Amino acid sequence: MREKLVVVGQGYVGLPLAMAAVDAGFDVVGIDVDDWRVKRLNAGESYVEDIPDEQVAAAGRSGRYLASTDYADAEGFDLCVITVPTPLCEGAPDLRHIAAAGRSIAPLIRPGATVILESTTYPGTTEEYLLPLLEEGSELSAPDDFHLGYSPERIDPGNERWNLGNTPKVVSGIDERSLKRVQGFYERIVQEVVPVSSPKSAELCKLLENTFRHVNIALVNELGIFAHQLGIDVWEAIDAAATKPFGYMRFVPGPGVGGHCLPIDPSYLSWSIKRGLGHNFRFVELANDINRSMPDQVVHRVGLALNEHGKAIKGSRLLLLGLSYKKNVGDCRESPALEVAAAFAKLGARVRAADPYVRDLRLPHGVDLVEATSHELAAADAVVVLTDHDCFDYHLAEQVCTFIFDTRNR
Repeated sequence: MREKLVVVGQGYVGLPLAMAAVDAGFDVVGIDVDDWRVKRLNAGESYVEDIPDEQVAAAGRSGRYLASTDYADAEGFDLCVITVPTPLCEGAPDLRHIAAAGRSIAPLIRPGATVILESTTYPGTTEEYLLPLLEEGSELSAPDDFHLGYSPERIDPGNERWNLGNTPKVVSGIDERSLKRVQGFYERIVQEVVPVSSPKSAELCKLLENTFRHVNIALVNELGIFAHQLGIDVWEAIDAAATKPFGYMRFVPGPGVGGHCLPIDPSYLSWSIKRGLGHNFRFVELANDINRSMPDQVVHRVGLALNEHGKAIKGSRLLLLGLSYKKNVGDCRESPALEVAAAFAKLGARVRAADPYVRDLRLPHGVDLVEATSHELAAADAVVVLTDHDCFDYHLAEQVCTFIFDTRNR
């Protein structure tokens, strides 16, 4: 008899997991609060770049995948994985989506079932926050009656080399039996499983990974500012440093950081340390300040460059290339490009933006979405490369543009 898996959240993390589980032989119910998403999925359409329409359609035809907004369809599950968003609210973790998922799934927990949290959060969330919700709503006790664990997601949208299947998966459980159950599930999904001793260790692992990136990106962002002032090509220095085969890892500057992870996850760690120990995590706070300032740096530098051409930002026609937070994907969560666009529009520029990957995006007021045609490139007083999608014709831009400000060294 096939096991029934419920995946709560069908976004960039939950949908790939659901599809992989179907391939592994599970009966899968994908729960999502967004009715538009659910209708598209049941029609065989994907809104996640890494998951093709045909894969969703095939999963539906198999009879082993159903997308739903109704938790009643989750009844009788053997395993449930929660992959809901965990945003910040005034600098503190916002766990309302985890709470909603936990309260909704709790009455459906049967003895022997397993619940796994994948949402990025602070150490202690699984055991101190989610566990009591599940026990109260189910009237069962863990680990005696059901299993509970945590496994941080490592999805990197648009990464053609590393995907859910070949990226090592860190797993944990609140006891040995829970760990064994969680580990056994993911061993059917991924090639390599990395067990750790507790959910807190797994939760900290995820925050460490993203804080490491956040701090190093802040380092090169600030270095890029100073290198420009010193008249040094920071990109040349980075390329030269990257030839060192040990003791160095390549990070590059840009217009800021985006996505769900980097603008948010390090703040979870900083908040957790402040709450638990009463200390400030100064590295994270400094990195936050630097990376958050980068959109303003872009606007400032473009303003200075326009001034050298005898123009002001106000009234200038600007074409922004790329609105998503990273190349070749349409994910605009926390994208610094949107901040840059809004700032230019507020200063009175005539802002036009091109991004063929972005759909159904509510643009900042005063920003028009266009195609990066030869006419648009030539008509712009300045072209600003914010996201270096491969589909843009950079050779054409070099030929016809009056001025290009390239934040990605494309």
